[in-house]
Amino acid sequence: MINFNGNLVTASNENIENNRGFLYGDAVFETIKVLDNKILFLEDHYFRLMSSMRIIRMEIPMDFTLEHLESEILKTTQALNLSNARVRLTVYRSGNGKYSPETRTTQYLISAENTHAVYENNMLEYEIELFKDFHVSKHLLSTLKTTNRLINITASIFAEENDYQNCFLINDDKNIIEAINGNVFVVKDNVIATSPISDGGINGIMRKKVIELIKKDDSLQFEERSISPFEIQKADEVFITNVIQGIQSVSKYRKKEFTRNIANALLIKLNAQIRFNS
Repeated sequence: MINFNGNLVTASNENIENNRGFLYGDAVFETIKVLDNKILFLEDHYFRLMSSMRIIRMEIPMDFTLEHLESEILKTTQALNLSNARVRLTVYRSGNGKYSPETRTTQYLISAENTHAVYENNMLEYEIELFKDFHVSKHLLSTLKTTNRLINITASIFAEENDYQNCFLINDDKNIIEAINGNVFVVKDNVIATSPISDGGINGIMRKKVIELIKKDDSLQFEERSISPFEIQKADEVFITNVIQGIQSVSKYRKKEFTRNIANALLIKLNAQIRFNS
């Protein structure tokens, strides 16, 4: 069951031959976590979605309020009897046209699946490698969650073919901007760094939350700057953040193995914050 423009249906019956999201990647999406029937970081997701729609000049319907989207998301998860869920909200431009759309009106689709409850750091081996076949350009569109994710897809296939759990993506300056599925943080001597959004990485919701946690800890220092691949081999710790997993520690990059201490400590604070705000 899915939510198609506010209606709970078994299928959208949308004709993909006329769907701009399919034909041209003319769509943006949010991946959202529901915990105990509560949408985590709802305002952050909502304002990022609104910003993305404005940037690509997509018409925002009058009823696209925060309250409306909250209601539609929970209507979907509750219909599926999911108290903990991974939700995908996809908004695409409807209507005909080639590269130039004949209309800027929008439609949306909400799907949901079961997921784990609180955030946990996967303690299994998690090896990562540099993906060098394609680069991410340093511009505003690269920071949006659009349905054009070909670099992420090809990097995922590369990782699977070579028995890696993830890959670092790089920009045209050959700096690390993110992983396949989240933002990257590098730890060295209690200094935690992540690349600026201007380098081309996704403007992650969990990235924002983790930065807030780091800044509240007097024992840690935060830096937002470009990250060279050479820094990874000198780091004490590397971890990846996204709104579904929370924080995922990297165990190995090439011959370098990493600790997980700071990631685990941040994860405890993250879960405590979520429970307190629930």
